[in-house]
Amino acid sequence: MRIGELAGLIGISTRAVRHYHHLGLLPEPERRANGYRDYGLRDAVALARVRRLTELGLGLDEVRDVLADDAGRALHEVLDELDADLARQEEQLRVRRARLAAVRRQAEEHGGLPAEGPVSDELAALFAEMARTSATRPGPEPAMASKEREVLALLESMGGEEGNRRMVELLGEATAAPGALERAYEVYGLLDALVDAGTDDPRVAEAAQALADCIPDSLIAEVGGEDWARAAGPGAETGDGFLAAYYAHFAPAQARAVRRAIQLLAERAR
Repeated sequence: MRIGELAGLIGISTRAVRHYHHLGLLPEPERRANGYRDYGLRDAVALARVRRLTELGLGLDEVRDVLADDAGRALHEVLDELDADLARQEEQLRVRRARLAAVRRQAEEHGGLPAEGPVSDELAALFAEMARTSATRPGPEPAMASKEREVLALLESMGGEEGNRRMVELLGEATAAPGALERAYEVYGLLDALVDAGTDDPRVAEAAQALADCIPDSLIAEVGGEDWARAAGPGAETGDGFLAAYYAHFAPAQARAVRRAIQLLAERAR
């Protein structure tokens, strides 16, 4: 048989046959005088076995192991390993489908996904509450509110499950008090007004104090005085770590107000 006849018989491409030759999965037969390979029934049997093994999900390296001499692994060992790998993939798919279902449920419950999503159900609920609060206020939503959601979504993706749960709990406590979100939006407005201001603008101090006043004592205690002090310490805005990137997310006067607010929180935590 010619290579095309062999490939057609087994149901694969001639390119695949040549690739198997290259990998040593299928011995190359002798060539005829005209230069063409001459395949026999044994070649077809061997090629069919390669196809059956790959259809089971074995990689070509694993197929080589099965086809090797005594130095290779037995077929049952390879199949056991493959079965375990497929079980892991099934579990991963189950987890991914569960997450997808949660995201779809969020979209249905909140009239669509937040621009910062997908996020946890708890954070999605907070974002929806922010949207409702914004809708009661005149004019467009302050840009600082959107930046706040972006940072919260980032922090949630950075933390572990337990840390995320605690963060959401603290956010819930901070926003549950009557008028808490309304006051937060007033602070967003004060910060938005600093977008083109100088860092020595007197409104910086006003916005910093208003921002600090929005943070409950429970959240201050949870973070701890040392962490607050580190976030507002020398070099926090000029380094190359997360804090520097955080402050660079804002206009200079806004960053100054946020840093000053954190200094006030560090003082309260002492």
